[in-house]
Amino acid sequence: MTDSPIYLDYASTTPLDPRVFEAMTPYFLEDFGNAASTTHTYGERAAKAVKESRQLIADAINALPEEMHFTSGATEAINLALKGAFFTHGHQKPHIITSQTEHKAVLDTCAYLEEIGAEVTYLPVDTDGLIDLAQLESSIRKDTLLVSIMIANNETGVLQEIKEIGRICHSKGVLFFTDATQAFGKVPIEVLNTSIDMLCFSAHKIYGPKGIGGLYVKKGIQLTPQIHGGGHEFGLRSGTLNVPGIVGLAKATQLCLEDMEETYWRLKNIRDEFESELEIAGKIKVNGKNAPRLPHFSNFQLLNEEAESFILRNRNKIAVAQGSACNSALIQPSHVLKAMGLNDREAENSIRVCWGIIGKNPITISKLFK
Repeated sequence: MTDSPIYLDYASTTPLDPRVFEAMTPYFLEDFGNAASTTHTYGERAAKAVKESRQLIADAINALPEEMHFTSGATEAINLALKGAFFTHGHQKPHIITSQTEHKAVLDTCAYLEEIGAEVTYLPVDTDGLIDLAQLESSIRKDTLLVSIMIANNETGVLQEIKEIGRICHSKGVLFFTDATQAFGKVPIEVLNTSIDMLCFSAHKIYGPKGIGGLYVKKGIQLTPQIHGGGHEFGLRSGTLNVPGIVGLAKATQLCLEDMEETYWRLKNIRDEFESELEIAGKIKVNGKNAPRLPHFSNFQLLNEEAESFILRNRNKIAVAQGSACNSALIQPSHVLKAMGLNDREAENSIRVCWGIIGKNPITISKLFK
């Protein structure tokens, strides 16, 4: 692997931290019991690991352990939150508000709900990718069920004003769901102070395993389960628990929290130096530059060559994304960048570079740009 390209696509997925792998290993080989089978020591040990992991993850966002529900990842959690809320309350409150720049998991779920009777308002964003809070407030109706706005965008890293969004939602008696997949473990998240009612996250974005994530649901909120068959996860999501994955998610969360501030500033300095050098040289134009962003994200237009040719030319040197991983199979301009006002050519000529804490992150990649 010594000749592998430098990996700079950490928003798509992350390598597994060896410390996370070490924590998970016993639950594959020794403590392999079913956490629901507590009539013997194998199941008891598995159940204990799940309980401790649930508490750790709940503490990370200042939630109660019974408010945390494990899923296969953020996409399933989004479906559970949006469909679960609509199937429970949609006959009385069919209106949902979201933004044009949400992840496809939100947008596609909203499109499905529209097919079965939901009314969805898709808020526009400004040139930096931020929604207008006054427009959000004026869009809320008497029959509005929930607002779904992500904390950090998966293509640009732009951070929305979550605390103010939560305040508006609660002042209007509307549920607030946020997709925290990119932000979880990268910036502080506190569900009570930000009036968040539901929140999703995924382990593979924070150096944990793929196939495990979760949904925070504030106590008292009723959702219709989407997976039946045993009443696991407090009756909200049935299925044998992925004990190694849950342990890995908890360990990854713990490690991210321990190093969050140091990691934030180290990656931000790398990103800022990289962007400054290339902007001064007239090689790039940063998308969303004037908005708050995650520290390791840079999405920019190439000014001197086509993005496709750049990626092909440097395929053996660096691994970066053109658009988002969820759309990588589709040859079309980014819906996020188009919503921010870029034309087709500008959007198609933009790439995303995301640094991480594992592997090489040399600032010298700037020499690859014409």
